[in-house]
Amino acid sequence: MATQKSSEKWKSKVWFNVYPPKLLGESAIGEIPANDEKAIMDRRIKVSMSWITHRPEHSFMLVGLRVNNVSGNSVNTDLDYIEQTFSYIHSLVRRHSSAIYTVDKLKDKNGRGFVLKLIAVTASKIRTPKKTAIRKEIGKFTNEFSAAHTFDELLNAMLDGSFQSEIIRRTLNIARVSKLELKRIEV
Repeated sequence: MATQKSSEKWKSKVWFNVYPPKLLGESAIGEIPANDEKAIMDRRIKVSMSWITHRPEHSFMLVGLRVNNVSGNSVNTDLDYIEQTFSYIHSLVRRHSSAIYTVDKLKDKNGRGFVLKLIAVTASKIRTPKKTAIRKEIGKFTNEFSAAHTFDELLNAMLDGSFQSEIIRRTLNIARVSKLELKRIEV
C-alpha cells in the first residue's frame, strides 16, 4: 500500500476565507487551508489587530479568534481574546515610574462575562497605598462602565481611547497616570 505524498495532501486542501466578528469588521482577513469543514471547526487563529482595523496604532495588539461557523468557503469567527504584545508592554515601564496591573472579572449589561486586564503606568515612582487607591478606582470605573454598556460598546471605547482617558481623568487626584493600556481581554 503506497502512502500519499505530502505534496498530494497539500494539493487536496481547500482554501477558506476567514471573516472576523461583526464588531471588528466585515472584510475577510485571510485564508486558511483544510481538507474539509469539520477540520476547521474550533480552530484558533491569531492575527494582528491592524490587519482588521487598518489603523497603525493597533499594530501591537493581537487578536485571538475562534472558528464558530463554516458555510461554503466562508469561515466566521468569534472573539477569543485581545492582547498587547509583550514587547510593547515591556516598553511602557521605565525607571522612576510605577506599573499597576489590574485583573477584573466583569459582566456587561447583557450578562456576558469577560476578564479585563489593564496596566497603568505612572509618571513618577509612587508608594503602595497610592497604587492600591488607583487599582480600586480603576476597578470601580470598569465595573460601572461594563454594567451600563454592552461588550461591543466597551471594546469600541477601548479601541478609540475614550475608556482609557476617562480612567486617567478619574485617577488624576491620586497620582498622575501617564499611560493606561489594555493588557488583555478574554471572552
